[in-house]
Amino acid sequence: MSSPYLVRRIGVGAAALGVVAAITAFVIMASPVAETASSAAEDVAAAVAETPEVHAVSATSGTLVGGESITITGAALDDVTDVTFGGVAATDVVVTDSGTLTATVPSAVDFQPTTVAIEVVADTVPVAAAAALDYTYEASTPVDNQMQYLMEHWEDYNVDEYGDLNSVGGDCANFASQSLLMRGWTMTADWFNYDAAADWSGAWGYVPTMENWLISNPELGATQLSFDERDQVKVGDLVVFDWNDNDFLDHIQVVSSVETVDGEIVIKMVGHNLDTNYRDLDETITVDHPGATGHFWSIP
Repeated sequence: MSSPYLVRRIGVGAAALGVVAAITAFVIMASPVAETASSAAEDVAAAVAETPEVHAVSATSGTLVGGESITITGAALDDVTDVTFGGVAATDVVVTDSGTLTATVPSAVDFQPTTVAIEVVADTVPVAAAAALDYTYEASTPVDNQMQYLMEHWEDYNVDEYGDLNSVGGDCANFASQSLLMRGWTMTADWFNYDAAADWSGAWGYVPTMENWLISNPELGATQLSFDERDQVKVGDLVVFDWNDNDFLDHIQVVSSVETVDGEIVIKMVGHNLDTNYRDLDETITVDHPGATGHFWSIP
């Protein structure tokens, strides 16, 4: 016959073992599951994917005048705010999706051929690029040739070829005509300058005569626009002025910049006499010559 004391001790031991087993199971179930190698790799990949980076641009060269729309591709580009070409801001920067954005290329500085770096910025922070992003400005259009010439000679007159007509009333029309020649126009029996202005026509070097010549030759394709139609004006167009609003034209310049600033179209000009490369149109007719009138000639 077994001892009651032994039975009681065995019962107590079994109960104790049951408690220990229960506690062990709880600890095992409550312990966190160790992170697997695959999930850690996925987390790293996700972090990398969220880092903004530029991969490529759709074009690496363009005109001096600019205006081309390019596409920039990459990753996590959602917060991009600016794109610059050699420090000059592009316009119309639009983020299409996290991997794509578009921007309009600005003109080359002073319309001179050069190669510049493209930089993409997200809220003042430059976005890393997979490789160096360069953009080459090239003189490849008639307007490029016109503007490159104007910027090279607005204060360094090309007197050996076209002379200087300031001594006979002003060189503004002479300079504007030179720019049209560089744009691809050809001299005619009515519009010419030979032997460094030893022989020149009124249509070439005298503003009122040049105006009449443009009106009389519609085949040139020039279209007259009022100052109120500046939304149709582009770089390379002509601007003529009547300083005293007396129906007698006094001056002519060439449009060198068209920008929208605070919702207003700002036009600047390059020309001779008051030799300037970016003369402000509105300042010209309000400060320099209050009450002056004029119009544009849009050149095709």
